[in-house]
Amino acid sequence: MGEGVGGSIRGQGFEVITVLAGRSDETRMRAQRAGFRDVADLETLVVEADLLLSIMPPERAEAVAEDVISAMRETGSVLTYADMNAIAPDTAKRIAKMLSAADAAFIDGGIIGWAPFKSSADTRLYVSGPAAHLMNPLDGNGKRVIQLGDEIGRASAVKMVYASVTKGTDSLLTAAYTVAEALGICDVMEVEWADSQPDAFARMGRRIPALPADAGRWIGEMEEIAKTYASVGVTPNYHKGAAEIYRLLDKTPFASESRETFDKTRTVRESVKVYVQHLSKPKT
Repeated sequence: MGEGVGGSIRGQGFEVITVLAGRSDETRMRAQRAGFRDVADLETLVVEADLLLSIMPPERAEAVAEDVISAMRETGSVLTYADMNAIAPDTAKRIAKMLSAADAAFIDGGIIGWAPFKSSADTRLYVSGPAAHLMNPLDGNGKRVIQLGDEIGRASAVKMVYASVTKGTDSLLTAAYTVAEALGICDVMEVEWADSQPDAFARMGRRIPALPADAGRWIGEMEEIAKTYASVGVTPNYHKGAAEIYRLLDKTPFASESRETFDKTRTVRESVKVYVQHLSKPKT
């Protein structure tokens, strides 16, 4: 997503910079492919950048914000910080408070959809907060900036509720197929699903083999969704369970794949046979 959004921004005539020190070879390849300029460190980045978009696994969101704040204090520079991560509204408010104490403007954001140009639909960048209007120049070129008002947390809430359905559903379908395999009833269930639940069955075939490539990044997202649900009095346990399914997938050999490298010929049955092998033994 970082590559896609950054590449779209660059295509609008803006320069995109990043810090690649300590990053993986794959990340470096993606940044080079998108035409990003690598700068030496965060101190250089906060001096040169006007707007920082944080797009990363949600469990890193607060730590990176703290690192950016330290770099701003070290250099005396201040920028606008847009947190576009899949985080709970309360997490977004906590990060906003940190940035405010450092005199930086904060934008609460959430991204929905595939990366720009990966599908026919535009990527939606939901934003909120008093400084959210500063994202408007980035509208277009495969993405839409959607304003949700001055309240920090609204954009994060949209992302949380949306992903609770999409990634939550994928986790449930994976759990069901894995249980069917473990109980030896896959043949029966496949006939029944194909007959009475054709849409869900088709989704299983598409999604279940591909999920391990993203599972490690989605554990923290499910935990943030659980916090979001709990914040309004709805049980967080649905998505705590979803986090456990993604932990299971992240333990399999398939987790070393990426969206670009995962084996597209692997069937759902081949996938769940491996998932079953990594199930924890039930306590007796």
